[in-house]
Amino acid sequence: MEFEAHRARLFGIAYRMLGSASEAEDLVQEAYLRWERTDRDTVTAPGAWLAKVVTNLSLNELASARMRRERYVGQWLPEPVLTTASGTVGAVAGTSGAGPRTAPPPLGPLETVEQRDSVSFALLVLLERLTPPERAVFVLREAFGYPHRDIAELLETSEANSRQLHRRAKQAIGRGAPAPRTGETCTKDATGTAGATDGTVTAVATDATGTAVATDATDTTGTAVAAGTTDTTDATGTVGGTGVGAPVRQRWTGLVESFVAAAREGDLRRLERLLTEDVVSYADGGGRISAARRPILGRAKVARYLAGGLARFAAAAVLVPCEVNGGPALLALAEDGLLGVVTLEVAQERISALRICVSPDKIAYAARQFAAYPSS
Repeated sequence: MEFEAHRARLFGIAYRMLGSASEAEDLVQEAYLRWERTDRDTVTAPGAWLAKVVTNLSLNELASARMRRERYVGQWLPEPVLTTASGTVGAVAGTSGAGPRTAPPPLGPLETVEQRDSVSFALLVLLERLTPPERAVFVLREAFGYPHRDIAELLETSEANSRQLHRRAKQAIGRGAPAPRTGETCTKDATGTAGATDGTVTAVATDATGTAVATDATDTTGTAVAAGTTDTTDATGTVGGTGVGAPVRQRWTGLVESFVAAAREGDLRRLERLLTEDVVSYADGGGRISAARRPILGRAKVARYLAGGLARFAAAAVLVPCEVNGGPALLALAEDGLLGVVTLEVAQERISALRICVSPDKIAYAARQFAAYPSS
């Protein structure tokens, strides 16, 4: 079916535009209904037609979404989306289920560091400061490599305006981006993303863990293309975009496992050693689950908060390392399902930010993803 060939990309656009997987699913379904009602003979480029429909639906939804977020109780975080390989989480957790089921749409594409950065919690929160047109241009350009000529057609604007909106978006995001991390040797763009995506040739870049990523070639859209197939490792430990890079994955795994052990035992000193000095913790309970309503700043305060909160949380659930939104995370799994998702931001081989999502509405999509994984 032609529509299905585009579903993952459409979902990826809508999710990056809205920060909500459930709303993105609804928009993709609406796009499907419009596709079914359309005379196909009048559509010369189905992919472009569908991308325009989803982008415009997202732009319309952003206005009402922002009003809802202004009334939101506590801190608003995006909805987490599992990007761990199917079956991996279940195998680690030792869970059982009813067998394979149809999984929700994947969060593609995630082949490059830039694409993974485009769905990170840190960037999705920063995207909230953009106007809807700026966000649309940024998402289409940075995550999907659309040329400005095509973006202009999708948004029914001029190519010059598309470039101007992209420039403004990068400047706005750059003002809130974290400082460059130790070990990064490449030039950084306004978002703090390693490498360039406008066709600029960059000799060597490093991902968030300091692992070298070759980006000395660009494709026709200006998106960086890894130069090697054996020595390039993306931010998730994927070598050449297809395999598992053990060194990066082991660094994540070791850090996350140490973090879980220290939090479970309430070991403040050990926790502090795993956190950066300026670490910050955010929590989203949606007003339904008890959670900190303001960010908690600083190593000592965050360590105390985690030692108490996560220790109690862990007593009722199994904390399982996994990958969420292209980065390291923990799933809190209980007998009756998913209780929460904790995403971790890593800098200098320490945890620099935590985003704790326990709102039942926010974790519903991730819970469905987990339930759809084959039982192990």
